[in-house]
Amino acid sequence: MNLHSLETTPGSRKNRHRVGRGDGSGWGGTCGRGEKGQRSRSGAAVRHHFEGGQTPSFRRIPKRGFKMHGVKEIFNVVNVGTLNEVFESGAEIDEAVLLKAGLVAKNKAPLKVLGTGDVNKALKVKAQKFSASAKAKIEAAGGSVEVIE
Repeated sequence: MNLHSLETTPGSRKNRHRVGRGDGSGWGGTCGRGEKGQRSRSGAAVRHHFEGGQTPSFRRIPKRGFKMHGVKEIFNVVNVGTLNEVFESGAEIDEAVLLKAGLVAKNKAPLKVLGTGDVNKALKVKAQKFSASAKAKIEAAGGSVEVIE
């Protein structure tokens, strides 16, 4: 099979529907646009959320509360269960070690350790933030937690 020998499947390509070519075609006269009104005219364009001059829904609905945009802090996260699977007992774990192990992405986001999973090894973990459950689980297993800036 070569490119020059390719053909479309019969019936898969249809001709463009040409309106306004006489009344005998069934699409003459108003050409399927109806009789009168804004959308029957040429060049008519209405915004997709336009409600005909009525007060739009996004202005009718009351606004409540306060939401400050662009302030949410983004973290590189890792769970204590993952640390327990990957590292041996007594290991010192920081962001560089996690990056080398492929557990966090290489970006400028701070590291946060979350408490999903179980820990039964004494690990020395250094991170910018810890969830309360992660801190409790690491210390209960005989490990230590160090918050770095």
